[in-house]
Amino acid sequence: MDKHIVRTGDDYAEQLKLLLPRGQAWPTHEDSTLQTVVRGLAQVWGDFELRADLLLRQESDPRYTIELLPDWERNWGLPDPCYESPQSIADRQRALVQRMTIIGAQSRAFFIEISAQIGYNITITEYRPFMVGIDRCGDNRIIGDGSHTQLDYLGRLALDPTGVPPDAGEYSEYPYILGPDTNRWYWTVHVGSTRLTWFRCSAGQCGVDPHLIIALAEDLECLLNRWKPAHTQIIFDYSGLSVGGPMAGTP
Repeated sequence: MDKHIVRTGDDYAEQLKLLLPRGQAWPTHEDSTLQTVVRGLAQVWGDFELRADLLLRQESDPRYTIELLPDWERNWGLPDPCYESPQSIADRQRALVQRMTIIGAQSRAFFIEISAQIGYNITITEYRPFMVGIDRCGDNRIIGDGSHTQLDYLGRLALDPTGVPPDAGEYSEYPYILGPDTNRWYWTVHVGSTRLTWFRCSAGQCGVDPHLIIALAEDLECLLNRWKPAHTQIIFDYSGLSVGGPMAGTP
């Protein structure tokens, strides 16, 4: 397999020395004036190759680009208006990759995944009204046994009010709610933790980016409201919020 090789200015100087004519007028020892000049001139080619290598290895990759990040953003319609506060370089790189790779969907998994990409851990609860002939009166909740595979009376995976299977001894959510049929157009996003954005030496700017940013989910609300099915409404639930969730920029 081909291996990418980067040559420094000293490598070029060594090759140029071998190309010089032979003889007393062309000294080859390192302390000579001729070789000092050769090494000095060769650094230009070394610097050029190092810059080309940086362009090839880092700046051509949207996950790691820094110098060309503004050009990448301009071509992909960024920065996104959902991000009103100043963003770190790592945040901008993540937003760029998301914009380039997002395909779009309307499932729970899609919204949970795109939320995780910008540093949020969420769960989703959907609703539907009571339906005669399908539902039945009484408390139809399931008490969790710890298996996380229990089914409700309709044969669906039982979930708790935050949209995950109930733990042992925990009740599942009610399979329906009483109210108008328009309830089925609402869904709740449970934000599980605040977003922590840590300063990173490889992606932060000294004097610009703070050591740590703790923020609520304004950007998450904006993005989900943009991508949600147009006929639905989202309710954002922060009742289970805790500090110490996913750290933006953490590998």
